[in-house]
Amino acid sequence: MQNIQIGIREAKIHLSKFLKMVQQGNEVILTDRGRPVGKIVPIKTKDLPISARLKELEDMGLLEVISGRYKKELPSPIPVPDNIAQAFLGEDRENG
Repeated sequence: MQNIQIGIREAKIHLSKFLKMVQQGNEVILTDRGRPVGKIVPIKTKDLPISARLKELEDMGLLEVISGRYKKELPSPIPVPDNIAQAFLGEDRENG
């Protein structure tokens, strides 16, 4: 990751160029007469809405959009005796 310092006037003129640099993970520090006054930083993935995160995964090739109606039968749940699943979940929450 790289920090880039630019003046406000230059930032106005070339904003799209600097935003592309931010999208690539760089930080852009805005200066007013050589004095830092602000910073443009990438948004952390966890702060993005779910639709943006899914789009990011799709762009990376990790997800594939299936067009049309896709219907897949789910297997029947496995029966467990006497609320044992709740006991496992409770234990997991206590230890997590």
